[in-house]
Amino acid sequence: MSRFVRRYLLIAGIAACAGSLLHVAIVFGGPDWYAFFGAPQRLVAMARAGSLRAPISCLVIAAFLALLAAYAFSGAGVVRRLPFLRPGLAVIAAVLIARGVLFVPLILWRPGILSRVCDCRSVDAFIIGTSVLCLAMGVGYALGAWAAPSHSQQQIADRMLR
Repeated sequence: MSRFVRRYLLIAGIAACAGSLLHVAIVFGGPDWYAFFGAPQRLVAMARAGSLRAPISCLVIAAFLALLAAYAFSGAGVVRRLPFLRPGLAVIAAVLIARGVLFVPLILWRPGILSRVCDCRSVDAFIIGTSVLCLAMGVGYALGAWAAPSHSQQQIADRMLR
């Protein structure tokens, strides 16, 4: 794996890790943090009412982002090789690239499609920023999937090092 790809994948993993930590912090920050960081109004209202759904939603997203970070760090060789590394990186890349490329056009042309996911009825700086971030991270994961050795190639390399 080239140094460029490894660094790009590391940066994508750091971004996913930061997102995970932010989602945990939002739970402790309370309803005002939910609102500030763009949570749907329904979720903010649930947080204000003390519903468990708001923190559980945030913690599920945090866990998902932590898993993405783990796969990036594994692909970059920082942590041990995770199962299904190449396909995992490829699927993560596809999801992030799709989110980065399709979110803004969907809001512009079919805002009702996303109404159950978010309160985004128009394109704003948050939507553009998160779309660019997802696209950039997706490219990192795609490069990692392309450059990571297959499981059989890794086993051969491990045997040669013994």
